[in-house]
Amino acid sequence: MDSNGVTMHHPDGSAHHLPLPRARPRAPLRLALALAVTAVAGGTPEPAQARSLAAIERSGELRVLTRNAPTTWYIDRTGRPAGPEYELVEAFAAAIGVEAVYDRRASVGAIIDALAAGEGDLAAAGLTTTAARRERFRFGPAYQAVTQQVVCRRDNVQPETLRQLASVDDVAVIADSSYAELLRALERQGYPVPQWRAAEGTTTETLLYRVWRRELDGTVADSTIVDINRRYLPELLTPMNLSREQQLAWMLPPDAAALEAAITDWLGRYRARGDLAGLHEKYYGFFKVFDYVDTRVLIRRTDERFPKYRHWFRAAAAEHGLGFTLLAAQGYQESHWDPRAASPTGVRGIMMLTRTTARAVGVQDRLDPRQSIFGGARYMARMKGRFVDAVGEPDRTFLALAAYNVGRAHLHDAQVLARRKGLSPHHWRDIKQVLPLLAQPRYYRDLKYGYARGREPVRYVQRIREYQHVLENELRAEAMQQAWLE
Repeated sequence: MDSNGVTMHHPDGSAHHLPLPRARPRAPLRLALALAVTAVAGGTPEPAQARSLAAIERSGELRVLTRNAPTTWYIDRTGRPAGPEYELVEAFAAAIGVEAVYDRRASVGAIIDALAAGEGDLAAAGLTTTAARRERFRFGPAYQAVTQQVVCRRDNVQPETLRQLASVDDVAVIADSSYAELLRALERQGYPVPQWRAAEGTTTETLLYRVWRRELDGTVADSTIVDINRRYLPELLTPMNLSREQQLAWMLPPDAAALEAAITDWLGRYRARGDLAGLHEKYYGFFKVFDYVDTRVLIRRTDERFPKYRHWFRAAAAEHGLGFTLLAAQGYQESHWDPRAASPTGVRGIMMLTRTTARAVGVQDRLDPRQSIFGGARYMARMKGRFVDAVGEPDRTFLALAAYNVGRAHLHDAQVLARRKGLSPHHWRDIKQVLPLLAQPRYYRDLKYGYARGREPVRYVQRIREYQHVLENELRAEAMQQAWLE
């Protein structure tokens, strides 16, 4: 460490030099774990000869090039690898009977160079299939659709057309990216574009952070990356789309035809079983509508209110086998962590318990924050225990949250309705489709428990998942700040 900053070492072995924090540098730290840093991409060598599928299977290892980011590969709060690309790769590797070995690089350019040099069997890093890339590499089948979006700060320039975008002074995109390729294509076709620059050896997440810090006027990013990072940096705004829908796929060496065929066959089966939809639901299902004001309020109340109750949330979650941040996020959804909260329907306290529920879980004073938190945790644990063994995680948690909100009886009706429609009664991605139908007479008249405001539990679960996501990032930032100050 020098007088100007501190070098942080990430789980993937990379290092990042950050300035020493001032009294409470909340936002810069929020993004710290999402940044993959250092290393500068090299040139563009011709791809080396790929290992054959047979050679991969004989070696027992699939060498995967990726990067450390929330949309690809990262270390979760339990200390284990996670991420949409990670789970996809793990499923494919298991299907062909090998172990995935991850080589994490700091930028898209570095990943492409490493694949060209024969240092990996495939690149799984949220890569868009583009014409220029197809000239050098092979791609597997598409597994997700994204849109390239212009990103600015809401209190800065907000271009809504290409002509307005052309007047923006300082725009940067990551080098060797599909964003740079699109901007060059627009230039060649005579469209007005800004005087943009390609930033070497950095990440999209870093550029989003720089826009948030007002160090840049704008950048371009995939819609999935924007959705996640706006929860940490809520002042970011997407005034316009720069592209139509584009496809993400794994990038392969040009002579990896057998590997491509194996991936195509596996992904077809993975998609048909509903596993791909389940993966998207797990990581992106709660990023539907961004609420700037609500996110800012949550960040402020994490500082002001949450410290008073966090030890009780942690203890109650441990006692009843629940996730600490999930229970805390549920408490925020219920009351914004206000111990004296009350509604016109008679529910009260931090966990907004009814009188009947409070008696059932042994709560004598619903306005006592400790009693309310432990009572809510006990009730949530009961909801989770009322599903058959076929309901796995995270669906069991999401269904239990919905039952907490709408009642187990109405959730049972939703499961019945799901079966009637040929959907799964055990998966949240299907149940959230049918819950709103409980408000329609043609559906609820034939169900045991009748009418219910079915949209409310869908919003309830979505909000809690959003709050949990932001809260976990806040707590990571706080832990890092404490580590730096010790």
